[in-house]
Amino acid sequence: MPKALSAKAVPGVAEQVVRWQISHGRNSLPWQNTQDPYRVWLSEIMLQQTQVATVRGYFERFTRRLPTVADLARASADEVMGLWSGLGYYSRARNLHRCAQIVVKQHGGQFPQQAALLQTLPGIGRSTAAAIASLCFGERVAILDANVKRVLTRWLAFEGDLAQVAQERALWALAQDLVPHEQAGAKAMARYTQGMMDLGATVCLARKPLCSQCPLQTDCRAHAAGTMQAFPVRSRKLKRSSQSLWLLWAQDASGAVWLQRRPAPGVWAGLHCLPVFDGEAQLRDALPATTRKSLQPQQVFVHVLTHKDLHLHPFYVRLTAGRRLPGLEGRWIAQQDWHALGLPAPVRKLLDTAGPAKGLGLKL
Repeated sequence: MPKALSAKAVPGVAEQVVRWQISHGRNSLPWQNTQDPYRVWLSEIMLQQTQVATVRGYFERFTRRLPTVADLARASADEVMGLWSGLGYYSRARNLHRCAQIVVKQHGGQFPQQAALLQTLPGIGRSTAAAIASLCFGERVAILDANVKRVLTRWLAFEGDLAQVAQERALWALAQDLVPHEQAGAKAMARYTQGMMDLGATVCLARKPLCSQCPLQTDCRAHAAGTMQAFPVRSRKLKRSSQSLWLLWAQDASGAVWLQRRPAPGVWAGLHCLPVFDGEAQLRDALPATTRKSLQPQQVFVHVLTHKDLHLHPFYVRLTAGRRLPGLEGRWIAQQDWHALGLPAPVRKLLDTAGPAKGLGLKL
């Protein structure tokens, strides 16, 4: 592959993408039609590994409660995790909170306008930094998220293995060659950036690309060869694993649940959770002998993460109100209070079920 693309090699690519975005791209999402870097940044972080349909509701709730970066910086960790609960990849929320605090303390509440500076903030990688800088400040800098990688590697028939740093760097250079020229202006840069994201999300799909709707179809090398599924090339595949965890679901007569904050690092780090154990024997040993007799095993269910399947074994026990669980970290949280806490998605679903008396019937 060439290290750079000449102007003759890519006639009007940026202009085609800009025109397509205006008439066919996504223009009504709640984080669009704004140059507010807070909203753009928040949406970019939420959209990492998460579908637009899922993010929309979270984004609207988050910005309604915390409408500015200063509001986010002032919020408690529990409030932030509570608003994020269910989106997964909770390190994103922790970095989001830290980043807001740094923006307020070190940058006077204003996001840096250059991608290089944005990249120094927690949780903001190269592509996210470029998205903020180009969409909000018109900087001529390329993005290269998973969707855009798919568009470009197909259009170029880029055979470099993106698991190799040198090949990823080469694709970044080619992506930068394609951004609109300086004379096009900031609006064109923002449209182009949005257009590339839209193409990857709605047209150049991973399994069934809609090539007839793509403005770049004419010059797309993968389309011409019928090899769209061969790109992008990445030799290193994520290896899936599985893990079994036992959950102690202790509830008192008032409906309060015993919760503890998960340690970091580890699964669900920083979230409030039912006590977690590596085996049934450990769970039973953590309780007084009189309490163990009342344990009720519940239906085992599987929670699927990106890289791991969690086999969860809940054990339910009902205790008298206010009774302590000696030797077990945590505290009783009333039902009206735990709803607002950051809880792992499977634990939230477990607690939201009708309860053991009616049978869980969980499909998580």
